[in-house]
Amino acid sequence: MPLTPVLRRALGAGLAVTAAVSLTGCGSSDVTRPRLEASLTPTFANLFVHQQTDIYGHFGVTTTSVAAHTSCDKGGLKVPDHGPGADWICTIKYTDETRTPQEGKFDVQAKSNSCYTAAGPSKLIGLVTITNHAGTDVPNPVFEFDGCFDPRA
Repeated sequence: MPLTPVLRRALGAGLAVTAAVSLTGCGSSDVTRPRLEASLTPTFANLFVHQQTDIYGHFGVTTTSVAAHTSCDKGGLKVPDHGPGADWICTIKYTDETRTPQEGKFDVQAKSNSCYTAAGPSKLIGLVTITNHAGTDVPNPVFEFDGCFDPRA
């Protein structure tokens, strides 16, 4: 059945409205500096405690004693601190198992699905595999790790 001019205009208008509504959701991002920082801090602290206690056998290390704090920046001073991308740098300050303050820059790839992958400096947090207290090589949980945040928080 051929489309009449009125039906064509109605379909065209309907498609235009649908496209406009769809694109409206693309204009803003759920990836923000506060959300990323609020998720990265406890994720790192929990994984660091796991590394220290379960893998190395250093008891007494807790998320409280680690006292992690994160500060993130996306792409430098001229780039707004929001949006997905592989250009996030997050500095994590924490206290290690010897109670020594540490600071490391983590490369963070933030994804549009409210999740991220963070990779830390191996000189500070170890290589991809580390040797546990029993002498076995195991994956290092803080070498590179994934996390997600609540986009509504």
